[in-house]
Amino acid sequence: MKRVEFEAKNLNEAEKYAVEQLRIPLDKIKITVLKEKKGILGIGASQTYEAIANVSLALEGKRYIESILKELEIDVKIELRTLNDGKEIHYRIESEENALLIGREGRTLQAFQFMLRSYLNIFTNDHLVVSLDIGRYHENRKRQLEILATKTAKEVAFTKVPVKLDPMNAFDRRIIHTKLSEWRDITTESVGQGEDRAIVIKPKNK
Repeated sequence: MKRVEFEAKNLNEAEKYAVEQLRIPLDKIKITVLKEKKGILGIGASQTYEAIANVSLALEGKRYIESILKELEIDVKIELRTLNDGKEIHYRIESEENALLIGREGRTLQAFQFMLRSYLNIFTNDHLVVSLDIGRYHENRKRQLEILATKTAKEVAFTKVPVKLDPMNAFDRRIIHTKLSEWRDITTESVGQGEDRAIVIKPKNK
């Protein structure tokens, strides 16, 4: 979790400094006095404080999602699980509005996931892996893409002719790169810019 150690004359000053430095709300910060400097006749007195982000990242993410969807008046069921000592947090949402929340080609889902990651990263300096799935979209999409990758790779390995797939977002491209990373006779490469970025599956040069 983010933390900062500093000197301040009083708690009020410490609170202001902690919010400034950590850039998170005061109600999500724990402030502790580490040591006191008395000064002479009260002049020059100060305390050394420690301020640390005081949240459970997994639960904070759940509350964040719920707050957004409450504004949209959408009832959801959220499941979460953590791995790697809390450095990986995975959320899965189910609702009657799954299609709306996923959006075309998963774009709304990707936006939700980006917002969630950005929010949770304000509380920690560690690398945090955060994933969000809605209606098993990512799970099903992963399966479809792995089938496409395998089928195309077999074709390329047989014909020795490169194949360029349709443009995909970074999440989808990563699935295909990972699926084919250990193939001995083909290789993958991303080409193009922005929304036109796509994967080319091609035979390895021997």
